[in-house]
Amino acid sequence: METWTVETDDGGRLEVHSFRPGLLTSADGGPAASRTAPDAASASGDAPPAEAPGVVVIHGTLVTDALYRPFARKLSLLLSRPVHCYNRRGRAGSPPQPDGYSAATEVGDLAAVMRATGSEDVVAHSYGGFVALQAARSMPIRRLVTYDAAVSLSGNLDHRWRPELEQAVTDGQLNHAWAHLVQGLATAGPVSYLPLGALRMLSILSARTNLGAEMRQLLPTAVAEMRAVLDANAELNDFTGLTTPTLMLSGGWSPGYFADTGRQLAAAVPAIEFAVVPGQLHEGPIRPGKRLAVRMARFLNGTDGSIQSLSRRRRRR
Repeated sequence: METWTVETDDGGRLEVHSFRPGLLTSADGGPAASRTAPDAASASGDAPPAEAPGVVVIHGTLVTDALYRPFARKLSLLLSRPVHCYNRRGRAGSPPQPDGYSAATEVGDLAAVMRATGSEDVVAHSYGGFVALQAARSMPIRRLVTYDAAVSLSGNLDHRWRPELEQAVTDGQLNHAWAHLVQGLATAGPVSYLPLGALRMLSILSARTNLGAEMRQLLPTAVAEMRAVLDANAELNDFTGLTTPTLMLSGGWSPGYFADTGRQLAAAVPAIEFAVVPGQLHEGPIRPGKRLAVRMARFLNGTDGSIQSLSRRRRRR
């Protein structure tokens, strides 16, 4: 893994983590040692040379790109192409969300990362899927895959917004804020339907873990990102000009509103395909297993027959 930075249009620097197939496996198929890109590359924002057009992975809300690195590594091995994750605004190693933060901020950042990495394709999860679909309306993307894209169509996500969430964050009541976020988005499976009191207790317990503590710190960014989704509310006609071949996926165990959005867009936009992936939760891209990565890699390659499983590749080495 290479760690380096990309300069944004407003002079900030996004932290990028790159996986290149030639660096990922040793002779016995085990993981190669991670490394950091040279200081000169980090200082200049220039990407190390890529052997093929890359793929950019955009992460979701309330997390960093660290959770997506195993998934990016799998994609790189399957595609034999570089795959790049980056920390969006508000995460360590990247700039804070600016005043006036909006979908346009994220689209500009994605464009900067794609230019610097020499990438043509995008894979995006949840809020990242929203960013990617907004970007595809205004900038060239060769192929796009989204998973549970958080797109607001005709106000269908308005009721997911909890004013209490923003107030709780402002008041520093992070356990209360976390409870409202989980209930509103319903992305935590059956846990999402627990009473607020039980969710607050879960928040207190989860804060004792590194991931839980990190999620609490990111709650202010979640408020801004949810507002950006609602502010960019669109109608189906707004997407009819999209020409990027796009595969929208939704987990079989994800909240139903993600699939509803995917079906509507696929029915209205010829460039969009939609499918449900059975047995997958909302956090599918960050869970163990390679089935989802294989599905996405096949689409990015434009074929259903050219992807070998990781286990077969390793046996041949």
